[in-house]
Amino acid sequence: MNKTININLGGFFFHIDEIAYQKLKRYLDAISRSLSDDPQGKNEIISDIESRISELLSERITDARQVINENDIEEVIAIMGQPEDYAEAEEGYASSGSHTSYRNNNAKKLFRDRDDRFLAGVASGLGHYFNIDVIWVRLAFLILTLAGFGFGVIGYIIMWILLPEARTTSEKLQMEGEAVNIDNIEKKIRNEFDNISTKVKEGAHELSDKISSADYQKLRNQTKSGAQDFADTLGKILLTVFKVFGKFMGVLLIFIAGITLVSLLLGIFSIGSLEFLNVDNDLVHYPPFFYDATLPKWLLSIFLFILIGIPFVVLFILGLRILSPNVKKLGTTAILTLLGVWLVSLLAIGFSGIEYATSHAYNGANVSKHSITYAKEEPLKIRVINDDNIYYNHNLRNRNNSINVAIDDTEMKYSNDVNIDVRKSETENAYIEIKKTSEGRGRKRANDNAEAIKYNFKSANNTIVFDAFFLSEYKNMWKDEEIKATLFIPEGTTVYFEGSTRRFLNDVKNTQDIYDRDMANHHFKMTSKGFECTDCDENEEDNNKENEWNSNNDEDVSFLFDSTINDLKAEFIISKKTTKNELEKLVKWFKNKKNIDIEISNAKYNIDKEIEKVLLKINCNDGYTGELKISNNTLNNISKGFRRIYNEDDKLAFKIW
Repeated sequence: MNKTININLGGFFFHIDEIAYQKLKRYLDAISRSLSDDPQGKNEIISDIESRISELLSERITDARQVINENDIEEVIAIMGQPEDYAEAEEGYASSGSHTSYRNNNAKKLFRDRDDRFLAGVASGLGHYFNIDVIWVRLAFLILTLAGFGFGVIGYIIMWILLPEARTTSEKLQMEGEAVNIDNIEKKIRNEFDNISTKVKEGAHELSDKISSADYQKLRNQTKSGAQDFADTLGKILLTVFKVFGKFMGVLLIFIAGITLVSLLLGIFSIGSLEFLNVDNDLVHYPPFFYDATLPKWLLSIFLFILIGIPFVVLFILGLRILSPNVKKLGTTAILTLLGVWLVSLLAIGFSGIEYATSHAYNGANVSKHSITYAKEEPLKIRVINDDNIYYNHNLRNRNNSINVAIDDTEMKYSNDVNIDVRKSETENAYIEIKKTSEGRGRKRANDNAEAIKYNFKSANNTIVFDAFFLSEYKNMWKDEEIKATLFIPEGTTVYFEGSTRRFLNDVKNTQDIYDRDMANHHFKMTSKGFECTDCDENEEDNNKENEWNSNNDEDVSFLFDSTINDLKAEFIISKKTTKNELEKLVKWFKNKKNIDIEISNAKYNIDKEIEKVLLKINCNDGYTGELKISNNTLNNISKGFRRIYNEDDKLAFKIW
């Protein structure tokens, strides 16, 4: 039967039998004697050793009532190691002690490093754990914060709360992955004392130098000056602020430069390399700037990448140096090489830019005249249509719009910059003048570009049908090109503008000074006084056949102003320019076509009869109802309306926007 003793070791309470206690006591005494020749940090070393021993003993206890025995102490001693003079100091202990060897994996533990912290030491602790420079960990937190919607901050705070701080020497050794034994504990503490001693000596020397070289009279004067003290304090505060701001700028430079470089790399591989390898890719379209250049597109892509990329590489390195002075700066050879490559790229892009600018230097035109025949006793109708097989823009809503389309596998420019005018003919014959305009490097090139524009119209059955678009070479995408179609008619001819012309009439002179867009759906007669409207003052009933028009490819689709009705949907659209008359026509049209009741209330119009505000109560008479509130403010940049989809599978069968 052994006697049990209660001890307090490293702040922990243990039950230990008497033999184990004596062995532990002799071990600690031997360590203390081994440090007696150099007492620097002796107490702290002993305290850390006791803390480490208590941790090892705690790992072996599964029950609070468990008693520490001799075997437990021997295992701890095997892990901690023997003091150098232990065998000589305690022969009895050395001869009776068992030196069983236990393997120590020295596994790292995750702590917060308080000695190298920016905020709480989380990043520094992770750097120790994964054996990487702390700057990369901090950069990762920054990227997660900016690109991950604040996830970096949340993760940092969570680890701040959960991770313990490395306070004791043994915890610092565990954080760095070093064995927690006597030698390492002593070495760590002595290094810390040496660092502190060095700093104290340096501070003392600096203070001594300042005192020896000080002007005491000046010091006394400064002491008496409260304003000077305030200025010094303010200067220190500003210096600290500038340092923090500098760190922030370093992080910002790294983030911006990194994102830009990654984007450029993706661009160069998805654009330039495809051209170089002759790979067809419908998803990648070069900017028009490349199409009219002498240099090949893949080479321009590389030059553009270098021109933008090299400055951001320099900014990235600058950001790293701001955060960590240990990052090496670029050598002279590297700087000169980068500068030379960048200058070559600048010259190449500059040459292409000048070349592109000269392609817009001259204006050119191509004019053609086409005679037409018609029955003068009947109105001459004018209509505008689009080819939906090329580009589906049925309601011709977007004006001056240029996009690229594929015609027989060839990319071409599609533009609806088409303007229609009507003037008095100087003869008894009617004809149409088509004027195409373009730009080029020279007058002849500009004229050739204008002549190459493809534009069509047709005249039959007293109806002139103008295309709502023209086609040009894709390289001319950014050139200022347009079509001016002018109808010359003799005196006495009556013209009826169908609703499809309202966005294409341009500066049509008339005796009543009616706006171009308001001339649609009206008859005009060329008289000796000029172009006169013959039905603008009449209170005519709404005639859907006159106000609506059909798609060129689908006779089952009808359009009125910007609204659409067909078998599958009814789309009601109100824009900023919608007038009272147009709104009332739309209401009747939807009732006649789809039996949709639209009640107008609280309506207010401006002097031009355009909508300022209105409340529309909608009843589709099939279970779908709603209200649409419209005001001039809500129509500034967007249209308003509703859509009824006649498809049972569509989840949005009725929508108001």
